Amino acid sequence: MNEYGLWIAGRQVRTGRVETVTTPYDGAPFAAIHLAGGKELEAAVQAAARAKPVMRSLTAAARSDILYRAYHLLLERKDLFAQTISSESGKPLREALLETERAALTILFSAEEAHRLAGEVVPMDAAAAGAGRMAMTVREPVGVIAAITPFNFPLNLSLHKIAPAIAAGNSVVHKPATSTPISAILLARLFHEAGLPEGALNVVAGHGSEVGDPLVEDPRVAMVTFTGSAEVGLRIRQRAGLKRVTLELGNNSALIVHHDADVEECAARAVPGAFAHSGQVCISIQRILVHRDIAVPFTDLFLRKTQSLKIGHPLDPATQVSSLITHSEAARAERWIRFAEAGGARLLAGGNRTGATIQPTVLADVAPEADLWRNEAFAPVACFRTYETLDEAVSLMNASPYGLQAGIFTRSLDAAFEAALQAKVGGFLINDVPQYRLDHMPYGGVKLSGIGREGPKYAVEEMTEPKLISWRWKP
Repeated sequence: MNEYGLWIAGRQVRTGRVETVTTPYDGAPFAAIHLAGGKELEAAVQAAARAKPVMRSLTAAARSDILYRAYHLLLERKDLFAQTISSESGKPLREALLETERAALTILFSAEEAHRLAGEVVPMDAAAAGAGRMAMTVREPVGVIAAITPFNFPLNLSLHKIAPAIAAGNSVVHKPATSTPISAILLARLFHEAGLPEGALNVVAGHGSEVGDPLVEDPRVAMVTFTGSAEVGLRIRQRAGLKRVTLELGNNSALIVHHDADVEECAARAVPGAFAHSGQVCISIQRILVHRDIAVPFTDLFLRKTQSLKIGHPLDPATQVSSLITHSEAARAERWIRFAEAGGARLLAGGNRTGATIQPTVLADVAPEADLWRNEAFAPVACFRTYETLDEAVSLMNASPYGLQAGIFTRSLDAAFEAALQAKVGGFLINDVPQYRLDHMPYGGVKLSGIGREGPKYAVEEMTEPKLISWRWKP
């Protein structure tokens, strides 16, 4: 079992406080990680602060070159990273490989954005008092960025914060999830090898109260970018003060299956859209709204495909569904299923738990007040409900405190765009599942799903400050 130190100022730091990282599926020890305390956090923030002028002085070409080298290094080591992700998060190996490939693209998109970082010319003479004046804006890095990331995509979601920050000329202190820190350490080493200046990326593994809260409150930190629960996100917002904050806080995705939908295509997309990584994806399908005219054939097909999914160890290449991140999360999901049944829901498939693994579960007629209908399950659970009119379906879709992504399957352009324009979400997918995401598209939500947008182009905008430069050239 390998032992990993923190990564601070371009070197490994061992603290003596060691915690074992285990594979969630069976609890097998995978690696050991040294945990940060106040001393190590202070060293990491100091290193990032020292690196701030160094990063700011790098040309766009130099920052882009570092990212391009990191892109190629990650592709060369994709098997190592995939096995690490699978072992520490419990994600099936096939999905971990896809995550690694997506993560490389996130670096590539960020490398390209470093070349596009530009301001604009401001037409000062649009106002009479602006005659004889010209102005432009430039975009400057905000400085030290705190990146706090979750367990479910430990590599790619980290890179959605780290790679744009580097492209924009910032330095970073990264706090990964306590359950998945190893991929973050490997990533920091990779960037060091790619030529990133010392202190530009620091990784401090540790618990939120000991590391996360002080990091958010530190006055040397100019921006906090966080992906995780709404509860923690709201606390970060309160603690951050006037810092710039980007929050991606999850979802309760709804999919509308209209009466004219292609049932085969929809079911083929919706089953992995609900159950990939055991539903531990912010945009997993949790609510499926099916027109009553096609409810029986669509439900039957969805159930057949669900019941054919292979459950097993994440490192087995054939595994499609593995465990949740912890036994306690699996037990919580099981309670929600039982409560829904007690409230009148019909269990159509799954519903059983073995350790940290929940069978892919399908329920019908879940009460609107049940946790499984209102809140984010983050588990392999899909809840069916029928509707008669599109207005009814859209109303049910919007009846959630979250608003990250949603979708519809239909052959009608009118129905598709009526639903899209009424949807209270950050992204709406037509003839696809809301779990679909490309890494260069704008990604973020409304309501309890957070504030700000990710995707390298949009993240770079969040991570830079526009400055106006004006000059009077004619009296």
